[in-house]
Amino acid sequence: MPRTITGFLVSLLVLMTLGSAAPARAPGDDKNSNDPLRLAIVGLVHGHVEGILWRARERSDIEIVGVWDPSRDLFDEMAAKHGLDPSLYSDDLGAMLDATKPEAVSVMTSTRGHRTAVEACAPRGVHIMVEKPLATTEEDARAMAALAKEHGVHLLTNYETSWYASVREAHRLTREGAWATPIRRAVFRHGHKGPREIGCSGAFLAWLCDPVENGAGALFDFGCYGANIMTWLMDGARPESVTATARQLKPDLYPDVDDDATIVLTYPGGEVGVVQASWAWTHDNKDMDVYSDRASIHCRKWDDLTIRRPDAEGEQIELDPLPFPIADEWSMLRAIVRGRAEPDGLMSLENNLIVVEILAAARESARTGRAVRPGAS
Repeated sequence: MPRTITGFLVSLLVLMTLGSAAPARAPGDDKNSNDPLRLAIVGLVHGHVEGILWRARERSDIEIVGVWDPSRDLFDEMAAKHGLDPSLYSDDLGAMLDATKPEAVSVMTSTRGHRTAVEACAPRGVHIMVEKPLATTEEDARAMAALAKEHGVHLLTNYETSWYASVREAHRLTREGAWATPIRRAVFRHGHKGPREIGCSGAFLAWLCDPVENGAGALFDFGCYGANIMTWLMDGARPESVTATARQLKPDLYPDVDDDATIVLTYPGGEVGVVQASWAWTHDNKDMDVYSDRASIHCRKWDDLTIRRPDAEGEQIELDPLPFPIADEWSMLRAIVRGRAEPDGLMSLENNLIVVEILAAARESARTGRAVRPGAS
């Protein structure tokens, strides 16, 4: 029988937080308002920025009210491609925020630049959604979290996999129904052929291949996906140890950062997470497998999920598309800002602080060759 995500469980996922009080809404925000979300774009150097620029043209629930980036040339390039009004541009972040008064910002800087964005936005009561991962260091992550909590704003982290029906159904199946049983092992495979190989822009490559601006190479760029989902599957538990290797399979293309990494997470109950992050796959990869003693769950992109019971062939599970507002990041952001939903575990600050701890521990483990306890620093 096909199994689909139930409305009740979706509601629980949307309303659930990991134990923190809901931040206050921005001043003047009306949770009953049907007006478009007033969104500002902070930075244009992340390749994902093109997603919101073209989506905003086609949607009535989002209005881009301002764009900040140090480079006017980069703005002009994006404006020509996506029809942006030249008046949206500013090279002064504080002035742009004060003039446009956005309800939220989408941060499309380097990962290291996230802290600067939070330092500007949080005191102004502006909610913040950054692209994954949250930060390059534990110090920055904790400082950003403190600012968000002090000023009562949401600080969210966006992952493509948060909007996969397959990922959310795997979470449900580990908790209820015929296959519900504690996880023994989860394996995550994320990445692609490489940012240069798939044609990422020069502005994107400039920081993505910089170990300071990105935090590492593939280890941070794609290791964060597995760390995020495993933390969610483990109900926010920290691993007791992180062991990692990071390699340069293509040093001529990526001389300053790793392009292939493996991270092993172990937990006190015996659970194991294996995170395989690479810029050297032969194809795009966003797959995961979850194993228990009753079944294995195989998740691929979007709504592709198979269950395999012991000594049986795999059974394809038919999934409905995710409902509003968790169908996509912009619907969810608007619902959160308007007070109609709370972040679930994948977007939440609590989860993503642990993700940064895991990535920092993995970076140190790869450097030293030793297992590292996350959050020890």
